[in-house]
Amino acid sequence: MFRDGLLKGQRILVTGGGTGLGKEMASGFLALGAELFICGRRKSVCDATAFELADRTGGQVTSYGVDIRNAAAVDEMVEDIFRSGPLTGLVNNAAGNFISRTEDLSAKGFDAVANIVMHGTFYVTHAVGKRWIAGKHNGSVVSIVVTWIDNSGPFVVPSAMSKAAVATMTRSLAVEWGRYGIRLNAIAPGVFPTEGAAKRLRPGEEPGAHTKAVNPMGRVGQMSELQNLATFLLAPGCEWLNGETVTIDGAQHLVSAGGFYDLREWSDEQWRTAREAIRAVNEKDRAARGP
Repeated sequence: MFRDGLLKGQRILVTGGGTGLGKEMASGFLALGAELFICGRRKSVCDATAFELADRTGGQVTSYGVDIRNAAAVDEMVEDIFRSGPLTGLVNNAAGNFISRTEDLSAKGFDAVANIVMHGTFYVTHAVGKRWIAGKHNGSVVSIVVTWIDNSGPFVVPSAMSKAAVATMTRSLAVEWGRYGIRLNAIAPGVFPTEGAAKRLRPGEEPGAHTKAVNPMGRVGQMSELQNLATFLLAPGCEWLNGETVTIDGAQHLVSAGGFYDLREWSDEQWRTAREAIRAVNEKDRAARGP
C-alpha cells in the first residue's frame, strides 16, 4: 500500500509495544524504515519483541521496561530517547481493560484501568510534547481509543471513561499545539483479536466469534489494516489532518449500542466464572513479571 522507505528517518515510540496491537503496529513501521522505540511494564517481553522485530526486518528497535503510570519514570525514558535525537512520532497504545458489572468494581479495579489509559497516556504525551515544543520540532501523536467513546461502554466503564478522556485530550491538544506543528489524531479500532484482550473481555469464547456474528462485514479486523491506518496518520503527506478520531471496525459501531451490551443477559454464575478466569490471567501475568 505504501512506497518502500516511507518512514525512513522517522523515530517512533510505541507504548505497550511488546505485545498485541502495539507489537503489530511497530512491525509495520519498521518494515517501512522507521527507527522504533517500544516500552511496556515487562522489560523481558519488550526485549524479546525488540530482538524478534529487528531480526525479522533488519531495523533498529530499542526497548524500555517502564510503567507509564509513573510520571517520573516516563519522563526519564523520554529524556533518554531524546539524547540521541528527537522523536518524530508517538503511538499511545498501552492500555488495560476487563469486563465487570460496574456495581462489582472496586476502587482498585477502576484505578488499574484509569491510571494506565488516562493518566499514563497523558504522562507520555506531555513528556514528548513539551520536548517537541522546546526544541521547535514537528511531531505526530496517534492514540488508540475505542468505538465506545461515541455511544456507550456497558460493563467496561473504566475503559470507556478513560478512552473518552484520551479522545478529548486529542482534540484539545490538536488545537493547543497545532501552532507548533504538532498533530494529534486517534484510532478507534474494532476487534483485532489478541490473546490478552480475549482472555479479559470474552473469557471462554473463541477470539472474535461474537464480532463475526454481529459485524456488518462478518469478520474481525486484519492487523495489516490497522498498520496501514496508523502509518497513514504518522507519515508525511497529509499534515493538515489534525484532531480527528478514525474508526476502523467494519461499521460495527453503527449497529451496536456498545461492545458488550449482550452481557446484560449474563447470570450471577456466569459473572463469577468470568471473574475467576480474569483473576487467573492476572495472577499469571504478575508471576511472569516477577517481584
